[in-house]
Amino acid sequence: MNWILNIDTAVQSASVCLAVDGEAIDIVINPSPKDQAAWLHIAIQQLLKENNISLQQLSAIAISAGPGSYTGLRVGMAAAKGLCYALHIPLITISTLKMMAAAAMAEPTELLCPMIDARRMEVFTAIYDKQLKEIAAPHNIILTEDSLTEFLDQHTITFFGNGSNKFQAVCHHPNAVFKHIEITAVHLTTLSYSCFQQQQFADLAYCEPYYGKAFYSPTPKKII
Repeated sequence: MNWILNIDTAVQSASVCLAVDGEAIDIVINPSPKDQAAWLHIAIQQLLKENNISLQQLSAIAISAGPGSYTGLRVGMAAAKGLCYALHIPLITISTLKMMAAAAMAEPTELLCPMIDARRMEVFTAIYDKQLKEIAAPHNIILTEDSLTEFLDQHTITFFGNGSNKFQAVCHHPNAVFKHIEITAVHLTTLSYSCFQQQQFADLAYCEPYYGKAFYSPTPKKII
C-alpha cells in the first residue's frame, strides 16, 4: 500500500488529507487562514495518530504548489520539503488550479475554469476540459466583461473559486455558469497518486511554490 499525505495551504481553508493508493482515508481542515504555520504540523500529527499511521509509513507527500496565498504556499512547501528530506521520500507538486478543477469534474459544462482571488479585479486562472487536460495555461488576468470570450463563444464553462464572484459581477455571457464548489486536499489524492505511479516527483533542492506573479512588499521607510 502506498500512503500519501496530501497538503493544501494555497486556498482559504488549509487542509491535510491522508490517502492510500489514491483513495482518501481521512482529512483535517483549518477554516482560518491566519494561523496555518502553527496549525499544519499539529494537524499532520493528529491525522496520522487517529489513523494509526506513522510518518515512516508514508510513501510520498503531495502539495498544492500554487498559485494562491503567498504565506500559505510558503508554509505548506516548507513543511512538505522538510518532511520529505527527513523521511527520504519523494515530493509531488500539483497546480492548485488543477486541484480545483478536479473538484469540479462532475459539473455538466464542457470546460472548467477555477479562479483564485488576486486582489482588485485580478485573478489567477486556467481552463481545463473534463479530463483535466489544460486548455488555457495558468495565468493571471484582470477581469472585464469581455474576458475569456474566445472560450465562452465556443463552450459552456463553469467558473468557481474565491475569485469567480468578481467575474460573475461583470460577465453576462449565456455560456457562463457560476458555482460554489468546496475544495480541499481530498481533491489532490487522485492526482498525486497518478504522479506517484508515474514517478513524477519534484526536485527537493530546487522546487518552489508557483506564486503567479512577483511578490510585492512596500519599501520600508528609511529611519533617520
